[in-house]
Amino acid sequence: MENHFEKRLDPTKLEEGAKSVISLLYNYYTTEKQSDNEAPILSKYAFGKDYHLVIREKLNKLLEYIQANFGEVKGRGFVDSAPVLERAWAQKAGLGWIGKNGNLLNKDLGSFFFISELIIDLELDNENEPAKDYCGKCTRCIDACPTQAIVAPKIVDGSKCISYLTIELKDEIPPEFEGKMQNRVFGCDICQDVCPFNKKAKQNIEPDFKPLPKLLQLSKKEWFNIDESLFTELFKNSAVKRTKYTGLKRNLRFISKYPDNK
Repeated sequence: MENHFEKRLDPTKLEEGAKSVISLLYNYYTTEKQSDNEAPILSKYAFGKDYHLVIREKLNKLLEYIQANFGEVKGRGFVDSAPVLERAWAQKAGLGWIGKNGNLLNKDLGSFFFISELIIDLELDNENEPAKDYCGKCTRCIDACPTQAIVAPKIVDGSKCISYLTIELKDEIPPEFEGKMQNRVFGCDICQDVCPFNKKAKQNIEPDFKPLPKLLQLSKKEWFNIDESLFTELFKNSAVKRTKYTGLKRNLRFISKYPDNK
């Protein structure tokens, strides 16, 4: 987060002549589940096609629409791919507030959505007020985090977060997390699953987010015996490719030592 700090604060350093930031949310929630209750768990957003590919295409179409209707407009789309303060811009646009788990929460939608931005050189008025914080005294996300990564309301120690440990971390997972991963091998939804606002989450309607039946049907045994060929077949266009085959196998080895995950 310290890298490119100035770019995070000043959109003109990302897109020359920028005058407006358009913030967008895109639902990825799904009611579909892995069939084997004992199988290693993927985060919901990783079931389908890589969201970077899906949303970037939509941002390009939105820019084309703006150009067709408002003349020569220059812009650039971002989806978790550059030093952009995504949650801060979304909050300023009135799309939600920052919850105690650090995620953007929307009163009517919950938090199972991707945040993206279109930074353009067309000046727009923002008539929205920042959303009110509705978390109140609720601490379900803090209490549920098995690695105690939420060290204070709205403050997450990234080095303890299961998403970081299973995706971004390049070294071996530290032994201090033994038995605390709750069977997660790519990402983590625990703090979102317990959030009361996600009771309102609705099934996404994006065809590209529909999971491969073979992925959902993979048994616990098949997961632990996965080879590189099957990995490529299942995750060819998936965000899981970020951790690579070696990373996924590392995660599987780690949780296999502690089958009860308690």
